[in-house]
Amino acid sequence: MRGALGLVLACALAIAGHAAAGTLVINANTSDPAPRAAWEAVVADFERDNPGVEVKFNVYDHESYKKAIRNWLTGASPDVVFWFAGNRMREFVSRKLLSDVSDLFTEPVRASMPRAGIDLVSVDQRQYGVPYSYYQIGFYFRRDLLDRAGLREAPATWAELIEVCRSLKAAGLDPFAIGSKDLWPTAAWFDYLDLRINGHAFHMALTRGEVPYTDERVRAVFAKWRELLDLGCFAKNHASLSWQESQALLYQGRAAMMLIGNYIVANFPPELRERMDFAPFPAIRYPAGGFEEAPTNSLHIPAAARNKDDARRFLSYVLRADVQERINRALLLLPVNVKSATADDRFLKKGQALLANAEALSQFFDRDANEDLATIAMKGFQEFMINPERLDSVLDGIERARQRIYRN
Repeated sequence: MRGALGLVLACALAIAGHAAAGTLVINANTSDPAPRAAWEAVVADFERDNPGVEVKFNVYDHESYKKAIRNWLTGASPDVVFWFAGNRMREFVSRKLLSDVSDLFTEPVRASMPRAGIDLVSVDQRQYGVPYSYYQIGFYFRRDLLDRAGLREAPATWAELIEVCRSLKAAGLDPFAIGSKDLWPTAAWFDYLDLRINGHAFHMALTRGEVPYTDERVRAVFAKWRELLDLGCFAKNHASLSWQESQALLYQGRAAMMLIGNYIVANFPPELRERMDFAPFPAIRYPAGGFEEAPTNSLHIPAAARNKDDARRFLSYVLRADVQERINRALLLLPVNVKSATADDRFLKKGQALLANAEALSQFFDRDANEDLATIAMKGFQEFMINPERLDSVLDGIERARQRIYRN
């Protein structure tokens, strides 16, 4: 569903879901095949274990979901919503749109969760959601295509990254697939360039609105980014592609690498899986593995939910180690519950080691920053990628937005 039609239908489904008394309505953003199948299986198991509960599981595509959730939370609300831990959740909590579920975090539950995981769903020591998955972001690449270009390893430094781009271009390949139609894929590049150039403390201050976007340290990020743009390292026409469409460039052998989250692994064609590999974003000023991104997904109960008893039962179910293990084995993501076993998968093992050894973690630009600012900034990132000579106007526009938004 897209645009206004998607919002209207989303609200209609939420209302229709409450037609039957006692129905538990869950709205999810799990439209890709692997996560959809995984959560449908969890819902079926939950219904089996709770025979008095009938679940209406509504699934929406990611971009429509991000727009529709505001209508749900302020209008005809479902009972459970999928969302993002951290600042994106806290924005809803500040508007009193999510329910306090602190009592679900009993001592045994707290003992099974890392402190950082609990903090991501907390405001003033109270919990407003349940974290269930997190994952690494980095370069997913075709080893055979790097081999074709005479390259033995993924780039570990900026100088190596530049040489890899040149070699791949000379071999007739696009170094990087990216789909900026949805805007947020550009933020992965901004985040990692900023983390590697300016460090975690600066990056978090920037996303909190404490640093001007016209600061020379921010300009240094775009200077590095421009080096790649000037070399033609990114796939053409990326602004017309979603991330799902752009990943096809990897599978078709037209692009060699993609900066994306581990959720892409579940989409790898079986015949290509063994040719794919993972590497962290290369070092610039700060080394790879020092500061990394680890977005965390979560479930929440809207304040206006009608069936909060069954909603709480479902969230409590998802907190269980065995349930998180099943979910994340299917999703090929990392469970937040430390008692859950991680799938025996080489991509997950690399990601788990990378995140476990990181000095500090961020979520993602559109999760760490104010949502309104993030939208404006990511439009600017996309514009910069298309027309890098417009950098001054892009940064001026983001800075005006920062001053307006953080003044209120």
